[in-house]
Amino acid sequence: MLSWSGTGSARNPEKLRRQATCSSRPRGPRPSEHEKNNVPPRAARDSSHWPESDPHRPPSPPPRLFRAAMDEAFARAVEDGLKLTKRLVLPSGGGMPPPPRPHLAMDRDDPAAALQQLMPAAPMAYAVVVDPAAVDSPDVPSYQPHVYGRLDPPALIPLQMREVELRVDCAAGCATAEVALRARWWLHCITRSRACHCRIVVPMAHQGSILGAEVTVGKRSYNTHVIDTEDNCSVKIAMPESGGLLKQEFFSLTIPQVGGGEDIFATIRWSQKLLYDNGQFSVEVPFRFPQFVNPLPKVFMKKEKIQLIVNSGVTKEILLQGTSHPLKEKSRQGEKLSFLHEAVVENWSTKDFTFAYTVYSGDLSGGVLVQPSTLRDYDDRDMFCLFLLPGNNENRKVFRKAVVYIIDTSGSMQGKPLESVKNALSTTLSDLIPGDYFNIITFNDELHSFSSHLEQVNEKTIGNAIEWMNLNFVAQGGTNIMHPLSEAMTLLSTSHDALPQIYFVTDGSVDDERNICHTLKTQLIKSGSKSPRISTFGLGSYCNHYFLRMLASIGKGHYAAAFDTGSIEGRMLQWFQKASSTIVSNVSIDAIKHIQDFEVDSVYIPDISAKYPLCVSGRYNGKLPETLIAKGHLADMSEISIELKVQHIKDIPLDKVLAKQQMDLLTAKAWLMENKELERKLRTMLFITLYSLCSNLQVVKLSIQNSLPSEYTRMVLLQTSLDKIDPAQQAKNKPTKQSSSPDELPAMPLGGLAVGFGDVAATTENLTTGFGDMKAAEKFVMLEKAAGCCSRMADCCCCMCFIKACSKMNDQCAIVMAQACAAIACLGCFECCSELCCGGSN
Repeated sequence: MLSWSGTGSARNPEKLRRQATCSSRPRGPRPSEHEKNNVPPRAARDSSHWPESDPHRPPSPPPRLFRAAMDEAFARAVEDGLKLTKRLVLPSGGGMPPPPRPHLAMDRDDPAAALQQLMPAAPMAYAVVVDPAAVDSPDVPSYQPHVYGRLDPPALIPLQMREVELRVDCAAGCATAEVALRARWWLHCITRSRACHCRIVVPMAHQGSILGAEVTVGKRSYNTHVIDTEDNCSVKIAMPESGGLLKQEFFSLTIPQVGGGEDIFATIRWSQKLLYDNGQFSVEVPFRFPQFVNPLPKVFMKKEKIQLIVNSGVTKEILLQGTSHPLKEKSRQGEKLSFLHEAVVENWSTKDFTFAYTVYSGDLSGGVLVQPSTLRDYDDRDMFCLFLLPGNNENRKVFRKAVVYIIDTSGSMQGKPLESVKNALSTTLSDLIPGDYFNIITFNDELHSFSSHLEQVNEKTIGNAIEWMNLNFVAQGGTNIMHPLSEAMTLLSTSHDALPQIYFVTDGSVDDERNICHTLKTQLIKSGSKSPRISTFGLGSYCNHYFLRMLASIGKGHYAAAFDTGSIEGRMLQWFQKASSTIVSNVSIDAIKHIQDFEVDSVYIPDISAKYPLCVSGRYNGKLPETLIAKGHLADMSEISIELKVQHIKDIPLDKVLAKQQMDLLTAKAWLMENKELERKLRTMLFITLYSLCSNLQVVKLSIQNSLPSEYTRMVLLQTSLDKIDPAQQAKNKPTKQSSSPDELPAMPLGGLAVGFGDVAATTENLTTGFGDMKAAEKFVMLEKAAGCCSRMADCCCCMCFIKACSKMNDQCAIVMAQACAAIACLGCFECCSELCCGGSN
């Protein structure tokens, strides 16, 4: 284990206050040629890194607009920071050579790829530089010429990393991995007499969810805590948002005022889904560090440690398939395997950490993992996790399908989202086999169908369908969800002895979503075992993902989502393959024969897919037998029984591993039961209202218990002082909101960690910025940055061509214009002073 200790350095608060009063534009004499190379260009961005007391702190932009330009703005800020590193001097006295890096103008044919190379591909720490004069080596001053002005937006200088430790716990039965990363960074680019904010950015892999973070800087400690949104007394919100999700699967923290030369010790924990393909599990953790975070090999010794623990949960043989880093097997105890890699390396890892293995099984297999409840548990019943592995039996037949694809073509889908959906659907149609049936429905304010009935799959109908999509996939109009779903249910009422399935894709939210769930649930119950399976896919942040999750749970289908346009096509293809590869339907468990209280978190147990393991969690009271039987129907309508061994485990923390899945399902239930129709009987309404309140409280307790943010809680970063804490007692005396007063726990909220319950207003207006990487119209961004009377002038006179031309202006021209503006401003100040002091007389 790494030893976490740090040394602080004194900072000059007077200099920091003087720094906060400087102008936000460059001024003074014309910079030298060396200074011009060190001053990055200016561009408008967020103000989260400015000192709160700074009078020139720009207003915070709307979160959606910040996320919209995140990739480009972040990459350009890093490029600006790399330019500033030319001012640094090595401890040996030599000049710091420019680190090898891709330049944004290097690849003009593919600018997106050049930008992507500057995005973090491993946990990184950055110095947020507002004043370029503060950039210098903390040990050996470089005596570089003074740099005038301030950086707006701030530049991001990647910090050098001294130690890193990675621990990955894989639970195959739950198809989840818990990742813990501990790292030590050094603020090598700020002189010891100055301080700056530092931002830690953690890229999480497939369906990653942050579990917590602890950061120590000198005698200050920062810890993430989850609190109830209605609990305003436990902590004192002392600062604006200090991190959160920059975009989906990119978590960040901003640590304020870190002194030059100080060490930053951080521990970040998150969970992510295991990948599964043809019987093979794999885990992939972003672990590609750029060359410029490597400290000098002759000065600092770099320690790299990777620990991997695999717990299959079954007694089947585990076959190792490959790993990206050299791992040595340390122990093998039953279903638990432990591996370790520890070495002193010359350079940090330049490839992601990957590990793949298979659980040998010629056919369907599974098990039941059981864990007793704890004193802190929100539910006093014991927890179980039931999993079923599809195996690698190639002779296992997949159900014939009768499929209706329902695609949202409202105005908000215009551009890349609709194009990506069309490409994924074209690929999926080509994968259908003879004997399947299909139809396509597009909806906005109106409904359009490829055919009036289900079409049999053949080469001609697939070609006609693709041609029809090219003509009819036009984004326009509003959003009406109930009509196409009802039409699909009618089409599938005669499904030709095939498994009826509905694939529903939307990026919007409507008012009657609860009514849709209740109506469809009634219809599905009436249809019995041949009821259509409903799988849902949400695009962006404006749709109600809990409505889509509940709809899929009611319909025994699968839910998936994409929050950025670049991932739509790939995730939709995975979703289509998973939902269309059913090998066992109508799954049931015989646990009710042994105990009366056996509750599954989902509404119904989904069908078993050949493309992904089935994992179902829940609670029970009583004593389970040694084995349970799972029953279902195969593609030939014969019945199958699968024996599941019940295992009482201690090595896998089910409450942590399953917390995200349970919380999402509980939140969907709480959302569904929130508002009731007024015409219901009083007794029924009272019961459901109490059930809804109970569901909300369960989500809050589960969220706080596992430090996992939800829709009813929020994550904050609490700061504590380590001055009076003995190191031996430090681990035992962790700050909690129960043991400290609000004044002792200044908190910084972390935003963007909840997806919300949709945005009906944005859907009605057909806004297209529900994706993290799509920008709003530039005119509106420009107008938000205008102030006073200038906004009217910008509205009337400014054209986008002129604005784009100004953005490409060279440094010399920008300085001349800035000096001219400063002169005009001085004249304005002189006139104002003459009015105040002299009453306007000359």
